[in-house]
Amino acid sequence: MKSGVRALGVAESYRGDTSTLAGVVVRASRVVDGFAFGSCTVGGTDVTDAVADLVDRLDREDVRYVLVAGVALSWYNVLDLYRLHERVERPVLSVTFEESDGLLDAMEQEFDGEDLALRRERYCAQPTRRELAVNDETVFVRSVGVDEREARDVVRAFTPEGGRPEPLRVARLAARAADECRN
Repeated sequence: MKSGVRALGVAESYRGDTSTLAGVVVRASRVVDGFAFGSCTVGGTDVTDAVADLVDRLDREDVRYVLVAGVALSWYNVLDLYRLHERVERPVLSVTFEESDGLLDAMEQEFDGEDLALRRERYCAQPTRRELAVNDETVFVRSVGVDEREARDVVRAFTPEGGRPEPLRVARLAARAADECRN
């Protein structure tokens, strides 16, 4: 991948009722090239719109990929990767870092009725997680708008060491720092 290719990493940090979202533009050469911040509701259903708004506010046509840390941010605020892809008009990849049997059992313990039904429907509609070896570590990737091979290449190209792609690593740090300032 060319060193000037850019990806936006989105991660969150939360305390209380509001989650701080950080979006960080990073080049494949590891140069950080922009920041944006937003928020979504902890335990809500607004994360897809919040991430799309963050992309819109950045207004960066040069960002080729959007990487998001997980698919259920801010206490089961489930991201709709397909709808996000349609809104931002570029490939979207969700990367997680732990093996899991999924979130359905946990969601069923925390929600019921319509709140559970909405989350279950959105979660089950997402693409399947695929295991990916990166630098002696394993990550799990869901992607929309790219084939499996390109998704693999993107995650590996943006992961210089360890198993966390640089846009997500820096976004997580930024979200935590912003959350600290907010509270």
